[in-house]
Amino acid sequence: MATVTVGQENSAPIDLYYEDVGTGDPVVLIHGWPLNGASWEKQIAVLLKAGKRVITYDRRGFGQSSKPSTGYDYDTFAADLDALLSELDLEAVTLVGFSMGTGEVSRYIGRRGSDRVARAVLIGVIPPFLLQTGDNPEGVPQAVFDDIKANIVADRPAFLLQFLKNFYNWDKLGGDKVSEDVLKANWTVAIGASPKGTLDCVDAWVEDFRPDVAAIDVPTLIIHGDADQILPVDATARRLKDLIAGAEYVELPGGPHGVLWTHAEAVNQALVDFIG
Repeated sequence: MATVTVGQENSAPIDLYYEDVGTGDPVVLIHGWPLNGASWEKQIAVLLKAGKRVITYDRRGFGQSSKPSTGYDYDTFAADLDALLSELDLEAVTLVGFSMGTGEVSRYIGRRGSDRVARAVLIGVIPPFLLQTGDNPEGVPQAVFDDIKANIVADRPAFLLQFLKNFYNWDKLGGDKVSEDVLKANWTVAIGASPKGTLDCVDAWVEDFRPDVAAIDVPTLIIHGDADQILPVDATARRLKDLIAGAEYVELPGGPHGVLWTHAEAVNQALVDFIG
């Protein structure tokens, strides 16, 4: 099992599990909450066929990575990403983030620059700033995040099942664009994540990425579903596209949050066209 050590907690190392397959220009895929690197299943095959080297990894606390009690913030997540890129000595890499992963891409470039980065792809985005504040009235009220945390604490398995139904717009797309088996498989992955990490990540969602976004200086593609119930497009992608100079923007009609699966063909086409 391939891992990179990114820290230490008491007697145990903090390791990130990763997979590194294919040859060619490197593409690093950064998954969303509460899943793992395997959630890129429909993209990996297409990228390999396009002649790319594809690297996926599990965020700390999720999948097969270590589950420490600390480090569920974007400064640490970006440092973990940097450790992986350094360990593999990747250059001219395409960073592709989905959902929470768009925060890693933004914070990494914002704090560490783009020396290793050729381009960025942001899918189902969190930036620029999700929290509603006096200078960010388009954001989501803090009470929404407090309610999410309360429900995770009260009954994490039940909350995650409902979250995944909203993730895929199950009421409209269930049985058509996504099967019950996919829902069950995702729930199994989600329930295997660190309970503390699952909870702590909610606080990371309200990070202000506006300074990081302003520092993105590589070609960037933004993809978002216009029916996203998790990260509403008006509060996220439609704002972000105007904040990154020259960004390409693809909005998927009827697309839920989980477009990597439900709208894989459109996502993959946009991805391959952009990466080349």
